Amino acid sequence: MTRLEAFDYELPEACVAQYPAERRDASRLLVVDRASGALSDRQFTDLPAYLREGDVLVLNDSRVMHARLLGEKEGTGARIELFLLRACGASPQEASDTWEALAKPARRLKVGDTVRFGDSLAAEVFDKHSDGSLIVRLNHRGSLSEVLERVGKVPLPPYIHREAQPLDAERYQTVYAHELGSAAAPTAGLHFTDELLEQLRAAGVQTAFVTLHVGLGTFRPVQTDAIEDHRMHEEFYHIPAATAAAITAAKREGRRIVCVGTTSVRTLESAALTAPDGSVAIEPGWGSTSIFIYPGGRGFAVTDALLTNFHLPKSTLLMLVSAFYRREEILTAYEHAIATGYRFFSYGDAMLIL
Repeated sequence: MTRLEAFDYELPEACVAQYPAERRDASRLLVVDRASGALSDRQFTDLPAYLREGDVLVLNDSRVMHARLLGEKEGTGARIELFLLRACGASPQEASDTWEALAKPARRLKVGDTVRFGDSLAAEVFDKHSDGSLIVRLNHRGSLSEVLERVGKVPLPPYIHREAQPLDAERYQTVYAHELGSAAAPTAGLHFTDELLEQLRAAGVQTAFVTLHVGLGTFRPVQTDAIEDHRMHEEFYHIPAATAAAITAAKREGRRIVCVGTTSVRTLESAALTAPDGSVAIEPGWGSTSIFIYPGGRGFAVTDALLTNFHLPKSTLLMLVSAFYRREEILTAYEHAIATGYRFFSYGDAMLIL
């Protein structure tokens, strides 16, 4: 049994990035060499020096919804904040106008209540769960995605202590964001520019895309004393056939799979098929995952290197990174990052674990 406290660390408030860097690739990059244990302080623009011809760089192309909605409860005028998490259905392709959501204050809502967000969008409470989440039915005029872009706000994480600003509409998306559906950004990808991606491709690094829509699991803290008792929330993912083929070929040929972000890791490890001879293939298509990767749990069949941001204390993301490299060394790297002024969390700096 591993105690939750083993993944705690002290972080000064000043280390939490409240705004993105002036340029996406102006972030710092802490390079961690698992073979030697060495730590190297670099800039994100130095990333090409650590990747090599034949590597497959896997990126999550999910696009963040303007999922934070401010409205009024019908009949009382009470102010309600609704945070859309995901459309309900067997997959996003089969999704309807029924959504899972969080509300603040949730106590003011009961089944049958309606919250209005201007003239073009309303949400009726269809069900209310014991964990505080809701199931709502959305009524909207026109395309839902267009309505959300117009009346919703970028859902910045709670540790960013400010309201969303116009700059966040661009900077809280990756430059390759395409598939709308996330309640939060896959933040390790925020550092990339189109120019840097082209530089990597010119050097022979292959880029491949997956989609994992970030959902409720991002916002639910671990509440069990033993981390093994924690249960992840289900999230949808999609792996195109071309991506599956590229990764399967790379694994067969001994080339590295470099995952950008924990979402890319969770997607690939969920879809990995290991043959009796030890070879690994990736299954393409839509799927859902509640995979929880932590030290002492399942290993990594696909991921050879990981580019990631710095994560919250006691979070499942920190546990995943600690499973990829030993917990003690990860916490030592975090101590180094704090002492040398790295910026943490969504708009913060990056770590490359080789």
